[in-house]
Order: sequence, then C-alpha cells, then structure tokens
Amino acid sequence: MKRLLIALFTLAISINSFAQSIDRVKLDSLFNVLSAQKLAIGSIAIAQNGKLIYQRSFGKDQTPTTTYRIGSITKVFTAIMIYELIDEKKISLEDTLSKFFPGLPNAGKITIADMLGHRSGLANFTAMSTNFDNWKYQPQTHEQLLAFIRNQPPDFAPGTKADYNNSNFLLLGYILENIYHKPYKEIVQERIVHKLGLQNTYYGNHAGFQGKEAVSYKYADNQWQAEKAVYLDNFSGAGAMISTPQDMCKFINAIFNGECITKASLARMTQIEKNGYGWGMFSFGDSLHKGYGHNGKTEGFASSLQYYPENKLAIGYCTSGEVYPKDNILDDVFKICFREPCTIPTFIAITLTKQQLQAFAGTYAGDNGLQLTSSVINGGLALEVKGQQISLEALSDHAFRNVRFGFFLEFEKDGRQLVVHDAASTYWLHKQ
Repeated sequence: MKRLLIALFTLAISINSFAQSIDRVKLDSLFNVLSAQKLAIGSIAIAQNGKLIYQRSFGKDQTPTTTYRIGSITKVFTAIMIYELIDEKKISLEDTLSKFFPGLPNAGKITIADMLGHRSGLANFTAMSTNFDNWKYQPQTHEQLLAFIRNQPPDFAPGTKADYNNSNFLLLGYILENIYHKPYKEIVQERIVHKLGLQNTYYGNHAGFQGKEAVSYKYADNQWQAEKAVYLDNFSGAGAMISTPQDMCKFINAIFNGECITKASLARMTQIEKNGYGWGMFSFGDSLHKGYGHNGKTEGFASSLQYYPENKLAIGYCTSGEVYPKDNILDDVFKICFREPCTIPTFIAITLTKQQLQAFAGTYAGDNGLQLTSSVINGGLALEVKGQQISLEALSDHAFRNVRFGFFLEFEKDGRQLVVHDAASTYWLHKQ
C-alpha cells in the first residue's frame, strides 16, 4: 500500500509539473500571429489526464463551442465501435467482408483487420474519376456507393500493401449498421457520444451548416471565400462526424484510459507497422515523445487529434480556414508542449540580394505534372505558373510566401528542390 501511494503521489507531481510547464504565453503568441495575419481560423484544446490545460479559438468569431466537421477523425469513432464488437466476441479481426457484403470484389479474402489497416485493396469511393465533385453535395444511398466499389477493379490484392482508402471505413460503418440494425447516427450517439458525455459532438446528416457549426473558408485573391458544404451522410463512418477540440480530447483520453475498449484492442489499434499504418490510428510525435491519433480533412476543414500516453497529453485541433499549413502549426504546438526549441514565425518580409535570389532561378517540376519557373524580377523573386506570374516575398534566406493566394514555399538542397505548401497539399518539385 505504501509503495502504491508513493507511486500515485509521484505520478500526480509529474502530471502537475508538466501542466505547469505548458508555455501558454508562447502558444498565445503563435495564435495571435496566425490570427492577425489571417493565416488560420479555428480552435485548439490541450488536455492532460482528462483536464483542459489550454484552449484558444482564433479567427472569424470562433468560440470554444463552435463545432467543426472533423473529416477522417470519424474513422477513430468507427474503429472504436468495431473493436467494442471484437471485445464482445460478436465479430473478429479475421472475419471476412463476405459475411456482410459477399458481392464486393475479393470479399472472401478481405478481413476486418484489412479494412482497419487500409489493406483491403478496394476501389476508393472518394477517388471516382467522374462525378465526385457533383455527387458529394447530394444525398447518395448505400446501394449507390456500394455499386461504385463493386463495379471498380481492386487496386491491389488484399493484405499485400497499405494504401489510405475511405471505402474501408465506409464499409465498416455499414457493418456496424448491419449488426446493430440501426443507422450509424444512432449507434455512435449511444455507444460513444452519450456514454462519454460529449456535449458538442454529433453525426452530420443534414444539408448546409447549422447552429453552432463553423462555416469553412478558402483563402484566395486576398480574402476568405466561403466553401460549399458537402453532404456528410454520404461519408458515414469514414467522415461524417462533427465535434470540437475539447470533445475530441475527452474522447481520446477515454480511449487510452480504458473507458471504451480493452487494453488488447487498444494495443492492436496503435500497433504501427513499418509502412507507417496502424489499425485505426497513426503515429504522431517523435522518438522521445510517441503519440497516436488521426488527422481529418473535408472541403475547407482540417483537424487533428493526438494523444501522448507517457504524459497523458491530448491535443485537439480544428480549422475551418487554412492558409499557413496545419501541420506546420501543430509542429510548433508540439515543440512548445514538450519544451523543444521553437521560434514563433513572424511572417515579416525581408530583403535578399540579387545574388541570393539568383540561386533559386530556374524551372522546377514535380511527379504530379506541376511545373513552374522562378525568375528574379525587379529585385524580387517571381513564379510563372501556367502563364500566370506570381510575386513572392522573402521570409528568410530560403523561405517565401505569396500573400494574394496564400502559398508558402521553401527552397531546399541549395536551391535544387522546391517545396510548395498550400492549405490543401504539399508539393515537392526538383530543379530541371
């Protein structure tokens, strides 16, 4: 008993010390800059041992109770409910898809585990070559989406590789409905939302933005432009949930605190393979601070949910307007949380010499077909992309930005490689 009390006392001191060490001033400085420069709109929450230790909302009238479409973080909800069924011996990881949807390609070979780990090889229903940009705004039936998956050739043989694919979790959501004989919306409400007391988390099956939901924005031509809302119910267990960073932190803390699934299931869920894929979560952090979680993205929204078991630290982040990349922001948040060296970006333009700029002149091309030409014009650097000239301002001796469209660029390897960031993607281009 004495040893147990000492251990608990030591843990309490450690957790309290870590919470006190969170540099709130530095976190505020980061989000003050992002908000003032109109580089992000959203909210962040950081919790430890289930207790909120930092919260900040920034940008267009965001509040702590503003809700966000969290995209693929929905997959964590779906995975947890599948593991609950496994813990209850109602299904197993070895059960095949043929038990539920025998008409799908390779259904007799694809297992529940394959779908949790993105190893099914099925066609990705959100990667349709035609009509996706139209149907995502209109209600689609289960049969319509199943028909697409059924009628497309598989991408690879089940279990032979891992490739991120929304069809896996769409089908896992449908399997939940088959077993419970209820819509996904009701299942997730009962099994997770109500059970854990998530006050601002719900399934999205309505058109447009309602109530406290954030509107998503895209930055273009020096202004935020409202995005059109996709019909979330089409994405079901792959991407239909709406939540807040605080609720997300509460959810992942409950997962790692043993309130949802068994230790054995959690161990399997967070077993990261050499290919970087887990079985319902992905890895975060670094070798000193190992974390687990998931990211999400959908039509102007981006989100991240991370948990660091050693410190019992949860980070929830949601944005409905992104210019400076979410990953860069969260890298800084991670460094600040774990007291690693971090310089808050100022985004203040500097002047480089013609000789410095000349090192970046030339044509750069990437594997995706993107090609651009960089030139020194009027004492500054400019890019020509598809006949359009875009001026750049220098932020450092190798980093640049375009204010009008919100692009960020970094020249690496002595100018031989160019990394282009926009809100949606990162592109790597090489000097020709």
